[in-house]
This record gives sequence, C-alpha cells and structure tokens, in this order.
Amino acid sequence: MIHLCKNPCMELTWYGRTCVRMRGKDAVVVADAYQSIVGPTGRGITGDIVTYSHPDDSPLPKGKGRSSRDGSTLIPVSLEEAFCLDGPGEYEVKDVLVAGIWTFRDEHRGEERGRNLCFSVELDGVHIVHLGDIGHLLTEDKLTDIGSVDVICVPVGGALSASKAAELVAQFDAKVIVPMPVCEDEESIEALAKFLHEMGVSAQPVPQSKLALMPSSMPTEVTTVVLESRGKI
Repeated sequence: MIHLCKNPCMELTWYGRTCVRMRGKDAVVVADAYQSIVGPTGRGITGDIVTYSHPDDSPLPKGKGRSSRDGSTLIPVSLEEAFCLDGPGEYEVKDVLVAGIWTFRDEHRGEERGRNLCFSVELDGVHIVHLGDIGHLLTEDKLTDIGSVDVICVPVGGALSASKAAELVAQFDAKVIVPMPVCEDEESIEALAKFLHEMGVSAQPVPQSKLALMPSSMPTEVTTVVLESRGKI
C-alpha cells in the first residue's frame, strides 16, 4: 500500500468506470466525467480541466448541460466552466501540461467501437497517463507521443483481456498502476481479480479512498493500487 504524503502532493480519486480526478497544488484535472457516472450535476465533482477519451456510451436520457467541443458528450453542471479537452494536441492550462493522443477502442483501428484518446498529464511533477477505454497495445510512435509515465490509469474488463491489459501496462516504465474496472457489479470484481493475477499480485490490495503521490514518494517497484469508487458504476 502507498501511504499518504505528509507534504502537499498530487491526489487521485476514482469515480467509477474511467472517471478519475487528479488534484494538484494549483489545478484539478478530471477525466471522463460522464453524466452517466456522476450525474447531470456532477455530485460536487469540480475541476479546472476536464478531458473526454470517447463519446459517452450511456448518456442520461434527460441529461442537461453544456456539450463538449465535438458535441458528443454532455458536461456535468459542476464542470461546465472547466477547460474541456476531447481532441488530440498539446495544451498548457494553469501550469498543467496535457497531451491528447489518438488511439482506438478495439484492435481493428476503431472499426468496431470507434476512436479513443489517451491523455498524458503532468501535475506537480507527477506524470500520469489516462488510457481511457483503449482496446489495443501501443505502437512505438504512440509510446513516444505519450512520453515518460509514473502512473498509469488502465481500463480492465472492457475490450482488453486481463493479459492484454497487463501487456499494455508493461509497455511503459511506470511505477504505479491504477486499474479502472469498466464493467458492472460482479463482472468488475472478476475482471479486477484476473488483472491482478496477470500483474503478479498474489493478494488483492486493500482498496484505498485515494492515491496520494509526489515525485519523491514514488515506489521503487511496480505497485498496483486498487481504489474505491467515489461514484456509482
């Protein structure tokens, strides 16, 4: 288990599926805050930057709010004023470096499930990659685009098998792995157990309410951190 930092540090919380909130000293980045996860009001989730890896597959039937730039996703009310990123490119917002990289949600270049964006975020000296709902391994070019990584947020239980998800993680030189079960109920428990087995974790880690890290507190060995969901899957 990674212990909480005594000094100010980057905090990461998980809200279900691929929704993650990363809080730094000067800014907060929220990934995939779909209304289908956090509701139309956001349930109090706030941030300065909001990223979307793909259009929401399960929009609320009567959801209201500002649309993302491409119009495919409704932004929760609590994040309507945030800087929205749902396309590729490099950005600097409030001293946070964010890069969006095109990938796909299946192994057939998006023919089955469409495109996906991976977002690389540098926050308080910690490099995080949020892989969204990726469905394939990465090419050397994509790995170069993403760059060095300390923390990987990887989907499990979706298009990637447990072994493929572990193989994808191994493509990086990251020290902290945060699995994001994208299926529901018992299926998510089974998917997480399979992934932990592939990662060589013998006993399931005790779920933490949040992950707190700073560059000087990074573990020396690869560590898989299981987080409690702050929302409803």
